[in-house]
Amino acid sequence: MSAKLFTKIFIFLFVAVFFAGNVVYAIDEKAGNSLSRDGYTLEQVVVLSRHNIRSPLSGEGSILGEITPHQWFTWSSGTSELSLRGGVLETEMGQFFRKWLVSENLIPENYRPEGNEVRIYANSKQRTIATAQYFAAGFLPVANPLIEYHMEFDKMDPVFSPNLIFVSDAYREYAEAEMRALFSDKISSLADNYELLADVIDFKDSNALKDGMFTGFLTDDTEIILNPDAEPAMTGTLKTGCSVADALVLQYYEEPDELKAAFGHELSREQWKDITEIKDLYVDVLFTSPLIAVNVAHPLLQEIRSEMGSEGRLFTFLCGHDSNVASVLAALDAEKYVLPDSIETQTPIGCKLVFSKWADPTGQSYWGVDMVYQNPEQLREMPLLTLENAPSVFHVNLSGLKRNGDGLYSEADMLDRLDQAIEAYDVMVEEYSDAVPAEEPVPAVVQ
Repeated sequence: MSAKLFTKIFIFLFVAVFFAGNVVYAIDEKAGNSLSRDGYTLEQVVVLSRHNIRSPLSGEGSILGEITPHQWFTWSSGTSELSLRGGVLETEMGQFFRKWLVSENLIPENYRPEGNEVRIYANSKQRTIATAQYFAAGFLPVANPLIEYHMEFDKMDPVFSPNLIFVSDAYREYAEAEMRALFSDKISSLADNYELLADVIDFKDSNALKDGMFTGFLTDDTEIILNPDAEPAMTGTLKTGCSVADALVLQYYEEPDELKAAFGHELSREQWKDITEIKDLYVDVLFTSPLIAVNVAHPLLQEIRSEMGSEGRLFTFLCGHDSNVASVLAALDAEKYVLPDSIETQTPIGCKLVFSKWADPTGQSYWGVDMVYQNPEQLREMPLLTLENAPSVFHVNLSGLKRNGDGLYSEADMLDRLDQAIEAYDVMVEEYSDAVPAEEPVPAVVQ
């Protein structure tokens, strides 16, 4: 079966499910607070981390300052940079991982790595380098480890940049069709979310509305832009809504007074989730459809695969963005999930996608795949993290792979899934090269 034919069948099945209203999101009953597996020996850990709390990506003079009459939280950091709270929270995460690895006898107390046992590699943006530095301070407090980054400061590293490596006319046509088929219905269902967001920011009293800069939240104006050597992008309300929802959620984490965080509105946990759904969907649309994910995640998948096979490596920390975590999970064909006890239900701020290698008593090797994240109370109140007061742990299901009774994948299955995701990029390039005659495309807009 060609990749194009597979894509058509895939889209048809997903559209049918979406329009039936029966999209299934898994909530793993084993989600809890432990990364450990009784009866197994921990041998290696590879972590893909999202940076911790940052200030909004848009600063003074942006739409954020005009779309509400209220004054936003006064941040401790510059635009898009890691906040002081984010640094403290990340240090705690580093301490938690240190205590966990010590408890599993992978490293000793006051560990000082030798050779290439530990690698800490960050994208070259301030918020990712700083996150890696704070994590390392908690993880290796007496070791002063090297924080590796490869590009000029504040430039995106190609390994972490979710740019489209390959784009052809045929690829663009099919990828846009796939994105719209998977997400058009979800975008059109955001009316209630937008209404809530507009009420919370008191949009009706904003300069943006009065001056005609932004006239209202719509559900039918999203346009996708796919260009080579650039991130997938969009225009329209969902982009604006994401910017505002992102700033509001970050404000909720930083502002101690919940009423002030919501500009005087009393919001329930479910309403915060409704606001966050806007930004979560923005990330999903741009980075998680199959043809997009295998494209933008390709360099990072190769990096993860290389780390898993690195001789002598005990621990790897790769620090990037929500787009990295989302696209890697999608490329690995992870089942859709809703994280319990989080208002960001896909890739929460500061989350860690943890690949852990374990050996059973017979010497057989297995891998765990878990999402580790701090719940809203931990983000807002910053209690000390310990093995007893741990962050949340969610076991990730990879479609089509069977876990054993202890929630682990065989090493052969895990590495094969990674290899398939990496090879899917080459298949995509071959199938969607403009030199190949295009088949009749799937309609770009789902009716």
